[in-house]
Amino acid sequence: MTIEDVLQSTVKMDNRQKVILNIMFTQNLLQDKFSEVIKPYELSGEQYNVLRILRGQKGSPANMCVIQDRMIARTSNTTRLVDKLLLKNLVTRNVCSDNRRKIEVLITQKGLDILAEIDPKLVEYETNFSNNLSSDELEQLNFLIEKYRQ
Repeated sequence: MTIEDVLQSTVKMDNRQKVILNIMFTQNLLQDKFSEVIKPYELSGEQYNVLRILRGQKGSPANMCVIQDRMIARTSNTTRLVDKLLLKNLVTRNVCSDNRRKIEVLITQKGLDILAEIDPKLVEYETNFSNNLSSDELEQLNFLIEKYRQ
């Protein structure tokens, strides 16, 4: 189904317009389905992203700058996100002994356990969205999106 069909547009669009609308529409669709997956865990997409970043630290703490630099949505308020995760006992936050202005954040076992529960559900979510593309098409799509983003 073309983007014009999805949006029920009667206006002729050039390919540049279609690309933007396709990306925006698809991003919203992906976000909605992703939110359904993590909703039972009372996490936002941004909170989930912070947990994944911290899991990737493999037991080493991350400071707020590291977390912010690795966020998908870089406009997120990292301090607020960490505060919410702290209230849920999914992370710990400590002042660095070497630099008192630096805050170190570490994922807790509870946070790791929640991610372990979510992981297979996300694999299913990702598989459902990519089922109608071949491996070569997925590679090509990634290449084109990355090229377009530059």
